[in-house]
Amino acid sequence: MCQLLGMNCNVPTDIVFSFEGFRQRGGLTDQHSDGWGIAFFEGDGCRMFLDYLPSVSSPIAEFVRAYPLKSTNVIAHIRKATQGQVSLANTHPFRRELWGRYWIFAHNGNLPEPPSLTSSRFLPVGSTDSEHAFCWILSELAQRFVSCPPLAVLKQALAELAQVLMALGTFNFLLSNGSALFAHCSTDLHYLIRQAPFTLAHLNDTDVSIDFSEVTSKNDRVAVIATQPLTDNETWIKMAPGELLCFVDGMPSA
Repeated sequence: MCQLLGMNCNVPTDIVFSFEGFRQRGGLTDQHSDGWGIAFFEGDGCRMFLDYLPSVSSPIAEFVRAYPLKSTNVIAHIRKATQGQVSLANTHPFRRELWGRYWIFAHNGNLPEPPSLTSSRFLPVGSTDSEHAFCWILSELAQRFVSCPPLAVLKQALAELAQVLMALGTFNFLLSNGSALFAHCSTDLHYLIRQAPFTLAHLNDTDVSIDFSEVTSKNDRVAVIATQPLTDNETWIKMAPGELLCFVDGMPSA
């Protein structure tokens, strides 16, 4: 299956360290070689980089690794295709507009028969079950709410929709509108919170370390979400099947 990576912070932060380990899973330390993508929210805008080449050898991935873009919400994905050919149109994350904001979505899993999109204004461009499910989620939200509801109400609605899709197959996902980042676990999803006192972190997939105490301030807080832990000397929390978390300012919200 695919690999997910998300970051939610209380101040704009670069994802260079996490991405350096994550990209190795796209063809070097794992067999996820069917494309990759990453999305950075910047204010009301969203900067996206997609490539159907393996992330470990992609020139675009090398550019992202070397260019420290800063954001409070980031979603990245490495693809191992289950449905749909290897192509740019089928590369995650996917982006749509709802209630005047961009929404970004990436999925790890397989939905053999996703629900119908009859009458939906959201339609997939590619041929993946993932993009189809994303369109269905947005369509359901648009039918329930005229405008974006309070965060707690939105979280509850997403939890209900995720349960419907989880009943159809494997449905780990990351979703963000630039204000919050939602993470849903079906089988495998882990997270950690980095905050003061910051310490040294060492990547699992390549021999790279960083002392966060040297590059952060005492008020910084960062949540990192990944399919499998990215570091071997930090405490990662494994999410429970069916659990949906909403991260705001680097912490799970109520």
